[in-house]
Amino acid sequence: MEHESVPLYWRNIPAYYRLVARRCKRCGEVYFPPVLKCPRCGSNELEDVELPQEGELVEFTVLRSVPTDFLKQKPVILGLVKLGPAKVLGQIVDAAPEKLKEGQRVEVAFRRVVVDGKYGLVMYGYKFRPRP
Repeated sequence: MEHESVPLYWRNIPAYYRLVARRCKRCGEVYFPPVLKCPRCGSNELEDVELPQEGELVEFTVLRSVPTDFLKQKPVILGLVKLGPAKVLGQIVDAAPEKLKEGQRVEVAFRRVVVDGKYGLVMYGYKFRPRP
């Protein structure tokens, strides 16, 4: 699997670690992942918005057939989570699929995502887990 370069990874750390979105100053639309130009109105005037660490599970799906990098995590649960003004797609961890339900509270959990052998870089990122 080909992974992104080390410099690109470091530039994206605010989005990966702090869940920083971008808000258009002209129309107010919020984007995650962050964008450089507002797709809605075309403005270049955007500001960083840190998303909350807790949100609501909007919907989810369970992947039982997964790529080789995810075999140890099988089944993989992917969820759409509403974090304040944005919806974020991410892996749901520490949960049994049959115990999840739409509308339940989840929190951000920072976990190892991948180990890049080419660069020797351990990459961390956000995932979500149900609130206790």
